[in-house]
Amino acid sequence: MKMNVRPCFVMNRLRMQVDYSGRVQGVGFRYTVKSLAPGFEITGTICNLPDGRVELVAEGTRDELEAFHQAILDSGLGGLIRDTQVNWSEARGGFRGFMIIG
Repeated sequence: MKMNVRPCFVMNRLRMQVDYSGRVQGVGFRYTVKSLAPGFEITGTICNLPDGRVELVAEGTRDELEAFHQAILDSGLGGLIRDTQVNWSEARGGFRGFMIIG
């Protein structure tokens, strides 16, 4: 019996979307997050939103994504963040590295 099974590295990857609000634009937030990204096995983007929030979209294993999110909070940016909205979904792929967009 042949089974159609995706490789483990695909099945274990998730997408984490985080919207940060507070004093998060014009303070080096995106650049600090980008500088943290190489320390984690993640891919994704970070961008400013028109309403003053910053949106992070990253893919990786849940452990890596949670550690990355915690590193952002521990980096000194935590004091600038008033609120975070985190949404999880299945990874879609398509990212190459980690980039600042918008």
